[in-house]
Amino acid sequence: MTNSVEMKASSQSLGWKFFNAFFGVVVIGIGTVNIFWGNDPGFGIFLIVLSSAYFPPIQALLKEKTGRTIPGLVKFLLGVFILWAALGVGELFDKVDMMIHGL
Repeated sequence: MTNSVEMKASSQSLGWKFFNAFFGVVVIGIGTVNIFWGNDPGFGIFLIVLSSAYFPPIQALLKEKTGRTIPGLVKFLLGVFILWAALGVGELFDKVDMMIHGL
């Protein structure tokens, strides 16, 4: 019985790790668009730095060095902030349109 509980926990953990990494890659993409096709490359660099909070190797390194991890609620709120800033204030869709028409 313990084996099945451990397997379920590890598969959930693997799913969350995949989701975190996927969201981190999305944020890196948003940051890259802001660096090269926006008027605020500093904001793009800031987003890329924030995306590191979502990658499992960085999370493991943080836990190894400090003994602490970033709580899920903090990552959720950070993700909401990133999406709000990129889609609303950062005008991501306008920048993507500029990028497509520039090619």
